[in-house]
Amino acid sequence: MDGRPVLEKGLKLDPAKHKILVDSRPLPKKGKKYYFLLNKPIGVISTAKDTHNRRKVTDFLKHVKARLYPVGRLDKDTTGVIIITNDGKLTHRLTHPRFEVEKEYTVKIEGGISQRGISELERGVDIDGKATSPCKIRFMRKDGKDTILRIKIHEGRKRQVRRMFEAKGKRVIELDRVKYAGLTLGRLKRGEYRELLKTEVEKLITM
Repeated sequence: MDGRPVLEKGLKLDPAKHKILVDSRPLPKKGKKYYFLLNKPIGVISTAKDTHNRRKVTDFLKHVKARLYPVGRLDKDTTGVIIITNDGKLTHRLTHPRFEVEKEYTVKIEGGISQRGISELERGVDIDGKATSPCKIRFMRKDGKDTILRIKIHEGRKRQVRRMFEAKGKRVIELDRVKYAGLTLGRLKRGEYRELLKTEVEKLITM
C-alpha cells in the first residue's frame, strides 16, 4: 500500500485514496455497469456472439465499450422488450427460475380458440414431459379470422409461449413481448433503445 507492504490482517483500505498493488500489479478497476432496454426487431437474434454473422441485439450498442449481453432470450421471430447489460448478478436474478420474473406478451394466433382452450393453457400444458406453470391469458380482439391475446408467464423455457399454443394445435403468427420485469417499451420503436433509469435498475436489483 502506497509503496510499503501490508502486514496487518483485516486492514481496510480505500482504493480511491490509496495506491494498492498485488504482486506488483495494481488492483483492476471496477468497470462501469450498463443497463439498456431494447425494442428487438424481428429477425434479430438474442445473443452476444454468432458464428453465422447474423444480426444480434448487441449490434445496436456497438459504440458502448463494454462486454454486453442480453438478459434471457427472445427467439429470432419474436419482437419486443429485452434488457442488455454487463451486470452478471442482475442477469442471474432476472433469469433464475426461483425469482419468477413476470413476462407479458401479445400473441396473434391463427384462427380462434375456445374459452376452454384458454383455461387449459392457464392451468398448464405438457412440454417435454413437464407441465408449464399456471399463467394468465386475456382475450384482446379478433383480427379477421385470427385472434390476438395477452399472456403473462413467469417461466423462461425455450420458445415457451409458441410451444404452449402448439400443444393446443394453435400456430402463433406473431409474438411480441410487451413487458419484462415491470419494464415496458413506452415510445421505443423497433430497433430503438434507451438506458435504464437509476430507479429502474434499483427496482430490478431488489425485486
